[in-house]
Amino acid sequence: MRGHPCAVRECLQKARDSALLAVEVYNKPAVSFKSSAYITLMVIAWTALFHAVFFKRKSKPYYRKQSGRFVWVDGEPKHWDLDECLRQYYKSDTGNAVRKNLEFFIPLRNKIEHRNLPELDPSIFGECQAMLLNFDECMEQEFGAKWCIRQCLSFALQMYPTSENLAQAVGRNRAVRSAAEFVRQYRSTLDPGVYASGKYAFKAFLIQVANHPSQDALAIQFRNYDKLTEQEKTEIDRLVVAVKYKQSSIANADTTRVGEVCKRIQAAFGNPKVMRGSKQINKYNQGWHTKCWIRFAVRPSSGSTHPDHTDARYCIYDPRHNDYSYTDAWVNLLIEKFKDDKLYEELYARNEAGGSVRSAARVETNSLHVETANEHASE
Repeated sequence: MRGHPCAVRECLQKARDSALLAVEVYNKPAVSFKSSAYITLMVIAWTALFHAVFFKRKSKPYYRKQSGRFVWVDGEPKHWDLDECLRQYYKSDTGNAVRKNLEFFIPLRNKIEHRNLPELDPSIFGECQAMLLNFDECMEQEFGAKWCIRQCLSFALQMYPTSENLAQAVGRNRAVRSAAEFVRQYRSTLDPGVYASGKYAFKAFLIQVANHPSQDALAIQFRNYDKLTEQEKTEIDRLVVAVKYKQSSIANADTTRVGEVCKRIQAAFGNPKVMRGSKQINKYNQGWHTKCWIRFAVRPSSGSTHPDHTDARYCIYDPRHNDYSYTDAWVNLLIEKFKDDKLYEELYARNEAGGSVRSAARVETNSLHVETANEHASE
């Protein structure tokens, strides 16, 4: 522990202890207050880590008045909270995926720390896992590997507790609605590159292997996706699509109905209106959405003999209700595509000219990799 001033060492110890307590609470099987306790403790851990960084840089992380004097509370200088730490640490790098991950948890903590909402846990697991991985990486980057907590942790034993998605949880417990709506709205504002980053949310498939090539092989091995070869990434992507396709009739996390998709995109663009005849209607309505799923070929047409042959990254068929729901990735894709009105105008211009929107269904299939849906159709 030598080499750092006392204030730095105290903050580092606090950061490590808080992070380890967070993981311990989250992994306790009898605890239902998992995410709420984990997020609260990890916010403390991250805040202490940033304080250690600032102390190391000879910068006191205290609020100041306009006069330059410190703000005092109960006889002590008021430390920067996590939000202020992020502004001071990342400065103009507002799109940083690690920063976006932490900014997700600041308001969410305020929503859930006084409630017990275990239904939310499966939906935000990816963000929670990334929050921990990012913490250890930042700790190593700023203070060296000896301060990391990874050597103290092991994989938690799992029993596959639930396949319930967030929409189903909201239907079962209305108290979840406010927090769930925040999660959806926040994700819809993210740049697609940030949302897909493992720094923002860590997601993985845990697939059982029948036999290891060696008796000495580890039961579970972690491989960073960013460090795989292009061939390995291609094989993994195909596997992910296949697994999602096979699971689609059971459950898909965070899928929403078409009405909710339109509401989220309307909100993302500031609730714009357009004139249709003599009426003023929402610009991003269900009619527009129909043109989009046709244009990007994410699902088969109505009456198809293979309604389940969708692009599972964006659309899921529900055989129980004979309808479709859409993923957050689909919402994010549409927000990115329609930042410029050119595509919106093109969709309606083609329709008014008498051309079939369906004829354009394959225009962007290469970029969306919907050939996977065709592979399923030929099986």
